[in-house]
Amino acid sequence: QVQLVESGGGLVQAGDSLRLSCKASGRTFSDYAMGWFRQAPGKEREFVAAISWSGGSKEYGDSVRGRFTISRENAKNTVYLQMNSLNSEDTGVYYCARGNGYYYTSLSPQYGMEYWGKGTMVTVSS
Repeated sequence: QVQLVESGGGLVQAGDSLRLSCKASGRTFSDYAMGWFRQAPGKEREFVAAISWSGGSKEYGDSVRGRFTISRENAKNTVYLQMNSLNSEDTGVYYCARGNGYYYTSLSPQYGMEYWGKGTMVTVSS
């Protein structure tokens, strides 16, 4: 089975930084693309970032590009999301996700992700 557990969310002020972590269980973590998504209150789930199996390819949503960085540490079965220059528009529940192959795809809104964590809340006050 696949289990994804996010951590690192919390309450921060505008302009602050925060790093989210996602710890994964399941076989051969390093073989799968990973991603981050978020959902603000009353809004649809939004793509944030994705990373291929070895970290060689990365993609970011328009609203976070240049401020957020996705990375992975396969030896620890963990993917990270470093968030800088946070603002109130970044508030929401952040979800970790896993694909079912080496690469993500931009051809679907979910970027080919098939497994989802329960989320961690990020609140940015101004």
